[in-house]
Amino acid sequence: MSETTTAQTPAKSETLTRTILVVDDSRTIRQQTRVLLESHGFKVIEAGNGVEGLEEAKKGPVDLIIVDVNMPAMNGLEMIGHVRQLSGYAKTQIFVLTTEASGEIVRRGKAVGATAWVVKPFKAEVLIPAIRSVLKA
Repeated sequence: MSETTTAQTPAKSETLTRTILVVDDSRTIRQQTRVLLESHGFKVIEAGNGVEGLEEAKKGPVDLIIVDVNMPAMNGLEMIGHVRQLSGYAKTQIFVLTTEASGEIVRRGKAVGATAWVVKPFKAEVLIPAIRSVLKA
């Protein structure tokens, strides 16, 4: 009698890789976020400011964007406004990951299209479930 092996069904995150664009002028924050997201099965694209982030978004659709507010060249809120004008990005989830938490800046973020606000330093046990929830991943 020959042995047969049963193929295991991969977890949902293994069958459908979601792409997340991380935009932050801090290389350390980008790297920490990349390591965390990749360890949970996400593909990560990085950009160092809003101009670079917008260019990455134009290259092809991403499933979620995580963006800082205070950056050179183009801040995160300006970038969100431009991204919302791109074809295919009207409903893309955009998380703002920043040290800024004043009511005024949060209000401005929501007005331009931010869908969630995460204050640095972020906690993986909060960020990953939030991402999975909005991406249904």
